[in-house]
Amino acid sequence: MADRIALVDDDQNILTSVSLTLESEGFEVDCYHDGEAALVGLARRPANLGVFDIKMPRMDGMELLQKVRGQSQMPVIFLTSKDDELDEALGLGMGADDYITKPFSQRLLLARIRAVLRRASDGVMKTSGPNIIRLGELLMDPDRHLCSWRGTEVKLTVTEFLILQALASRPGMVKNRDQLMDAAYGESIFLDDRTIDSHIKRLRRKLRAHDSDFDQIETLYGIGYKYKTSSS
Repeated sequence: MADRIALVDDDQNILTSVSLTLESEGFEVDCYHDGEAALVGLARRPANLGVFDIKMPRMDGMELLQKVRGQSQMPVIFLTSKDDELDEALGLGMGADDYITKPFSQRLLLARIRAVLRRASDGVMKTSGPNIIRLGELLMDPDRHLCSWRGTEVKLTVTEFLILQALASRPGMVKNRDQLMDAAYGESIFLDDRTIDSHIKRLRRKLRAHDSDFDQIETLYGIGYKYKTSSS
């Protein structure tokens, strides 16, 4: 059975183009123009994943997610037009599974949707295997986009996970912003350098919520970032 996606955005062009792309990839899509319509529709016909714009009339994406969380744990990807909107959303602790900043590529959205669905379908953290990354207290399962620190799962978005994976897979090696951008978004996506800095800030915040002494991600000013080993 095909996965059902609830697409919520007040921009008809986005609804049309994204729904056509998702349907061509085998997904079933329900489109809603605002949060209130989506809330009613999801109560009648649940979805496997929601893609919510943040800024919408009547009920925005953050309020919609809050209400959805009272009914189900359906994974949600936010669409946001500005980084400060994202900071506001994360500050509320709504628990979105990932986010994409507009304008975005259809290929990127498809990759994020598949990654989030894969993570939601199998939430078991493996402790061994060819793709497992283990660095001291850090454990990462790339196949399921799951991360833990000191045995406790750390809830990362797919974007945050991919950046941490790029750093942790080559501990001690410096990654510049372009390399981290390619790892998280793909080589054909061009974003402002500040985007990576914002992601690193959020990564540190989430890991320090589990360990206030976490300092493994080191900034090399004017160069980039690295994941420190015990000897670096």
